[in-house]
Amino acid sequence: MGPMLKTLRLKASQLKKQIDIVFLAYAHPETPWYAKVWLIFVISYAMSPIDLIPDFIPILGLLDDLILIPLGIAIAIKIIPKHIWEECKAQTENGVSVPLVYRYIGTVVIVLLWGVLLVALVRLLTTKER
Repeated sequence: MGPMLKTLRLKASQLKKQIDIVFLAYAHPETPWYAKVWLIFVISYAMSPIDLIPDFIPILGLLDDLILIPLGIAIAIKIIPKHIWEECKAQTENGVSVPLVYRYIGTVVIVLLWGVLLVALVRLLTTKER
């Protein structure tokens, strides 16, 4: 594995650690409902063992982790009240783990997205053949 790929994997791993803060913000009673909706998508995607672009594809497979997750976190930081974000950030030092159920939710979401893309591709190809 080349040094660039190792660096990308390390950065992706570090970004996923921020999901702990996002999870605490999701569970926080003062987090607005619209932020919770966004946060559940960010948590689910980050925790899903299936990515939109599989990790085994060199470099491209890690780019979704390096772009989509940070983008989701950046939006989360903007829509969560600052005091909640800071409180949750401080709590992560005590050790937080995202419950396994979010891995399943994320997996279902990604599988559904792939299914929709596949159906759209099949429809596109079958309509051009006629």
